[in-house]
Amino acid sequence: MIINTPNAPAAIGAYSQAVVANGMLFASGQLGIDPTTGEFAGADFRSQAEQSVKNVAAILEAAGTDASHVVKTTVFLTDMANFATLNEVYSTLFKAPFPARSAVAVAQLPKGGLVEIEIVAVL
Repeated sequence: MIINTPNAPAAIGAYSQAVVANGMLFASGQLGIDPTTGEFAGADFRSQAEQSVKNVAAILEAAGTDASHVVKTTVFLTDMANFATLNEVYSTLFKAPFPARSAVAVAQLPKGGLVEIEIVAVL
């Protein structure tokens, strides 16, 4: 089953916002794009991270679940100096016991984004 919600940015390529398979939700990486404008929520890391988290929450809601069912996240950052800010923003959605997480620095993200978060959840 494909999950698609207007409350998260539309796909900017050949992929779905999320897919449900065998009782699991696999969500594509969410940039800090505001779905109402199609633009980044701001030029700074915090604004983009906050919007990325909102986009993840919107996909979870569209799938009929919430952050407590997320078992794994992967976070892509263009600058690891933003790691502490990421943790602050991330903790607004994810609470203990936290899902497993990988956070990696990358050279570039689509559209020049600063952060992207993808998730896997059990439904």
